[in-house]
Amino acid sequence: MKLRPFELALVVGFGVMGLIALALLSTYSPAPEAEEVSLGGPVSIWGTVDSSAFYQMLRPLTDANPIYRSIVYTQKDSRNFDADILNALAEGTGPDLLFLPHEQLVSYRSKIEPISYTNFPVTDFRSMYIDGAEIFALDDGVYSFPVAVDPLVMYWNRDILATYNLVNPPTTWESMVNEYVPTLVNRDSNRTIIRSPLAFGEYRNVTNAFSVISMLMIQGGSALVTSSADRYIIQLNGLREGNGTPLTNALTFYTNFANPSNPLYSWNRTLVNDRQAFLGESLVFYFGKGSEARSLAAQNPNLNFSIAEVPQGATATNRRTYGTFYGFSLLRAAKNKNGAYTVMQLLGGSQNAKLFADGLGMAPVHRSTLMAGSNDTYGRVVYTSAIVARGWLTPSPNSIDAIITQAVEDVLANRARPNDAVSDILGRLREEY
Repeated sequence: MKLRPFELALVVGFGVMGLIALALLSTYSPAPEAEEVSLGGPVSIWGTVDSSAFYQMLRPLTDANPIYRSIVYTQKDSRNFDADILNALAEGTGPDLLFLPHEQLVSYRSKIEPISYTNFPVTDFRSMYIDGAEIFALDDGVYSFPVAVDPLVMYWNRDILATYNLVNPPTTWESMVNEYVPTLVNRDSNRTIIRSPLAFGEYRNVTNAFSVISMLMIQGGSALVTSSADRYIIQLNGLREGNGTPLTNALTFYTNFANPSNPLYSWNRTLVNDRQAFLGESLVFYFGKGSEARSLAAQNPNLNFSIAEVPQGATATNRRTYGTFYGFSLLRAAKNKNGAYTVMQLLGGSQNAKLFADGLGMAPVHRSTLMAGSNDTYGRVVYTSAIVARGWLTPSPNSIDAIITQAVEDVLANRARPNDAVSDILGRLREEY
């Protein structure tokens, strides 16, 4: 049968398409599954978060994918963490990765292998993570794959506020000091504090005193600490723009609450730890980490409390709180660097990072998962606080605690004015860096 030109063209076209399809099928191979990735042996991770919580988060990943069985996590006591790491590195028995809070980044910087911006461009980092996570992106590379942030939030006793016809917690510091503190403070005729609105002023019996003072300083616009060519430029008492003394202002405001001659006097060193006071309902507002919500509820199931973002200044144009950022850092002395880097990518991916963050009661730092929000009872506020959380580059937590404790107590004992105490803080910090 003779085909017309049009029919001939169709036959030839279909024939060519068939040959192409056969060629594609013969050369096609599926995208490599995660199971096909090899870690080349165990990958050891050390951190201070609870090991049972870590493995509980890892379990569904392990059940679905055998590669995760090569990950070994070891929980270390935060009080001995530095000594354990130094001893292990000296003996050649250290881990491959650290699950590290940013507050220890300066201490371990020389032991961490940064990821070059050639391999991880800073523009990609910024587009992937929320702004506060840039604490890990220093001048010479990325020192950690960010996973989660634990923001400072405000817990409040619903029953006490309701008793005084206060429907909601304060959203500004002005309303806190002008309305809530005078209404809620309970002192006897000798000015002995029976119930405190908030635990500001002291350092030793305030669980998150460092975070609170940092939060006030950050809200005041502090330029914080920057890193350049292995140098740390300390600008805690300077503004990013204009003139001001944010650390001095923060220290002054904070210590007013423990000054018996100040109208705001509502806390002192004789009182129990603020977290215990909140659980015992002798403290109305507790400034704690977002990760504390579940343990507070478990410790006192009868405590009727809720969670809110920390107050801001009435004229503030940018919301801010303090946050502790966590991430996976690769040690220079890691024995299994290739496997460790793969684990950083796997556990630091957006979905796994969210799994870890939610399991720890924190918020993920990936923009994509954070913006999806949370339906958890406490997670919604933790998530919104995470977006505006910031941290700063500090020396070791023990050092900074000792420095600020001294400054706070010098001000309260009238041994130093706030501006003199801040000068002492800055001088001692220069020695630590």
